Amino acid sequence: MVANATHVKYASEICEEMSDSSKKRGTGIAVRTTEYVTKKIEEGKAIVAFTPEGKWAGFCYIESWSDANYVANSGLIVAPEFRGQGLARRIKRAIFKLSREKYPNAKIFGLTTGLAVMRINSELDYQPVTYSELTQDEAFWQGCKSCVNYDILTAKNRKMCICTAMLYDPKKKVKSKKFDGFNVLRDFDLFDRWMKLKQWSLLKLFKK
Repeated sequence: MVANATHVKYASEICEEMSDSSKKRGTGIAVRTTEYVTKKIEEGKAIVAFTPEGKWAGFCYIESWSDANYVANSGLIVAPEFRGQGLARRIKRAIFKLSREKYPNAKIFGLTTGLAVMRINSELDYQPVTYSELTQDEAFWQGCKSCVNYDILTAKNRKMCICTAMLYDPKKKVKSKKFDGFNVLRDFDLFDRWMKLKQWSLLKLFKK
């Protein structure tokens, strides 16, 4: 559901899981403070998932940049015991819907290393783009400082990094993938191999 002040109690647990996931993946998640997550919850700019018993299960929040011309759905995290059940997809769809309601004319973008997130984004008509098509708001890029790959981003003058950039533009109509012969599994398997090669190349070059 859309978060409200009653869900502030989950903020600390959410941040701990974000940090833990970042360390385990080693590919970079921009970690946020408990105070920041609390603010997003209180502003109603987040989606939170929990069990009927009140156990936290998942979370994602909205950020806006460049005078709200760009919006990011950030911090998608699912508690370990609830992964592999389609919850991330449900949260992504809910936060996308909330973003469209709050910012109907904004471009919605994301940076991710996760193939599962890329699949979900593709279902929502996001398209892979270059970093130059994202917001150039300095405040956004400052948020990447907590990522383990920040040095790679700055070394490449913010033109590329380990993450893949994806963008939804409300002004551009994308033909439904249900009817255009697009094979998600086939195309994303190829994309996944390309992504792994890209990440390996960037990390190798940076270590040198």
